[in-house]
Amino acid sequence: MKINVLAFGVAKDIFGSGEVSLEMSNDATIYNLKYLLEQQYPRLKQLSSYMVAVNNEYALPGDTIHERDEVAIIPPVSGG
Repeated sequence: MKINVLAFGVAKDIFGSGEVSLEMSNDATIYNLKYLLEQQYPRLKQLSSYMVAVNNEYALPGDTIHERDEVAIIPPVSGG
């Protein structure tokens, strides 16, 4: 299945685009997604932490991704 991943902040800079497409198996999880992204974009591993949101909700590593899901990478945010 084809997954479109939206990127924000520094993740957008790492990907070189606001959106990337990945081909994944039908039973793919957030863990699988992060692994694949970190293989294709090694700089992503350098972030202290980043979250994945699916359909506007933070996702856990074991959550399954479906083809029509809206997936987004949320980089760490600092503020004061």
